[in-house]
Amino acid sequence: MAVERMNTVGQNVPRVDALERVTGRAEYTRDLKLPGMLYARVLRSTVPHARIRRIDTSAAEALPGVRAVITHETHRIPYGSGSIAGGRQYSDPHKDITTRLRYMFNAHVRFVGEPVAAVAAVNRHVAEEALGLIEIDYEELAFVLEPEDALEEDAPRVWSDGNLALDSENLPRPIGSSTGDVDTGFAEADRVFEDRYTTAFVQDAQMEPRSALAHWEGDKLILHTPTQGVSNCRHDNARDLGLADHQVQVVCQYMGGGFGDKNGSYYFDLIAAALSKDLGVPVMVELSRKDDWLGTHGRWPTVQDYKVGVKEDGTITAIQMHALSGMGPYLRRSGNIAGMDIYACENTERVIRPVHTNRMVSGNFRAPTYPQGYFALQSMMDDVSYRMGIDPVEFALKNIVRPTAEQPFTNYALDQCIEQGAELFDWAGRWNPQPGAGEGPVKRGAGVAYMMFNARLGASSAIIRVDSDARYTLYVGVTDIGPGAKTTMSLLAAEELGVPLAQVDIVWGDSDRCPFSVGESGSRTTTMTGYAVVEAARDLNRQIAENGMPEGDDVLIASATPNPSTDGKLRMGFGAHFAEVEVDEHLGHVRVTKYVTVHESGRILNPLPANDQIRGAVLQGIGQALHEDLLYDANYGHPLTAGYYGARHLTHLDAPEIENTFIETDDGYGPYGAKSVGESGIIIAPAAVANAVFNAIGHRMKDLPITRDKILGVLT
Repeated sequence: MAVERMNTVGQNVPRVDALERVTGRAEYTRDLKLPGMLYARVLRSTVPHARIRRIDTSAAEALPGVRAVITHETHRIPYGSGSIAGGRQYSDPHKDITTRLRYMFNAHVRFVGEPVAAVAAVNRHVAEEALGLIEIDYEELAFVLEPEDALEEDAPRVWSDGNLALDSENLPRPIGSSTGDVDTGFAEADRVFEDRYTTAFVQDAQMEPRSALAHWEGDKLILHTPTQGVSNCRHDNARDLGLADHQVQVVCQYMGGGFGDKNGSYYFDLIAAALSKDLGVPVMVELSRKDDWLGTHGRWPTVQDYKVGVKEDGTITAIQMHALSGMGPYLRRSGNIAGMDIYACENTERVIRPVHTNRMVSGNFRAPTYPQGYFALQSMMDDVSYRMGIDPVEFALKNIVRPTAEQPFTNYALDQCIEQGAELFDWAGRWNPQPGAGEGPVKRGAGVAYMMFNARLGASSAIIRVDSDARYTLYVGVTDIGPGAKTTMSLLAAEELGVPLAQVDIVWGDSDRCPFSVGESGSRTTTMTGYAVVEAARDLNRQIAENGMPEGDDVLIASATPNPSTDGKLRMGFGAHFAEVEVDEHLGHVRVTKYVTVHESGRILNPLPANDQIRGAVLQGIGQALHEDLLYDANYGHPLTAGYYGARHLTHLDAPEIENTFIETDDGYGPYGAKSVGESGIIIAPAAVANAVFNAIGHRMKDLPITRDKILGVLT
């Protein structure tokens, strides 16, 4: 259904907190200062795998200005958000459901960068100096860095019971799914193709270094920390500390980028809480920039083997994928790999083995399971279409999933995204039917990729009050990690209340003052918390219609905690990306010269940040495609490229112009038909760029990132 113009929604609206952010008045966690506050720093393992035989903190404790030093010997606090079994966090903080439970500090360290001690001191410089005085005697153990090596029978054991991650029943089994029968599908195929693709570990690389400020009021913890979800962070910290949820207050008024893996607690929250409890004063834990790279998480690396059966007319008959995900030593997230559902193939098999290694821990990063899966599978399909002599756009339109009577969609626009994108990009004029043909050394090529991503509905809450001055105050648990959630929530309230945006105030990011929010991950904030805002506004409108506006000191208060569903229909956002690149065959350099995206994300509530979200996500995807990788020294198990320069993140000099178009629809679900936006843009960027590189040079690049040395390696 086409969208109708609305009063506030759909207009380009600056962020409601823009002035505070650009003038420096916005206070981030590290800006906060409380009376008597101490500063803490974290000491990290310098070896990839070892048992700590002895840890001597006496010299650090004797340093003037040091107030406390804590280790695994003084504090054995479980870190539940750091260790899960098949996606399920442990339920009892005092009872392990798995032998692989992680703690705030571990006597058995399993990667370079694992926290082993923390120091609280009168200032950050003293705390930093004290770290250098702590002596640790390690019993070094054999280590393993690569997932394939970790599954060998004689591989070093990251865990005594094996290196395959545990599933939801605490058993070392693969995850995956299947439809139909792949053997039948391959038997029906005229041609069968097999290949392997790999992707690298990619760090989130947000600009704001991590920190946490904790202080106690009696038996209640007040925690300031940059989290994507105050409700989830409160629950996680309460569980780990053996408290009830109401005994923890989490506050996050301003933060930098979220990018996925902050919707819960972190070990430095626990360190701050433990030190503050012991010392009876506020404690700020600060991570250095290097800490941020070595002690947090990024996208898991993968090894993916595919087998695809195709009929002569280009119809896919079977897809089989066997893959490994490198999770580091702790299973913080699932390790899943997405992408197969985009094809209307009746016979599929996905077998994914999340594997423990002695690299740093992997976690969620913007569309956690998608870019690595879409890169591999859509590179594979691009190669299949080339070998079959079929235009990749034609191949896509022939094989993409479409609504059926058995599986309806709330609406469908994948084909429209591909067709409109091909026209805007001039696919017919830019794609080379003969990849690699033409004079060099600089060659051009074009690539396409396409996606769908969940636009889920679910439970969340919102509260709105109005006073006699007709000031509306909206209470929501959002934290605003970049997409402008505070502004979006305010827009929705203003639209449904029928008042100017300036008449709506918002209270956010405080678990004591705000109701439950699902947390800003999975592109769910707008579709879930935004829907609760609309429902609360409708409730308030009903109250006003029945009782009139409040007078004097009276107020009216409305709330909503809806949990809508799609009645079995798939609700998806859709998109297609088209990339053109120049590849210098003498230097191996790749430059993106044109990039066109078309997305169907339902109704666009605020076009200004929505377009920026797509562009920003594309830039992250281009970085994943061409540059970013956390390399390790195979002999010593040390990371070599931690940091912006080492991982070679994109700069303004690398960033191309990105032309984005939204196809606006209203499927009748969610807040005015709005869908997910924040993660959609990154999902297919690596695949589109990789396919364009192949089209330019005629050599399929199967391993991310596509660096100069790899290009020169296939050309010589």
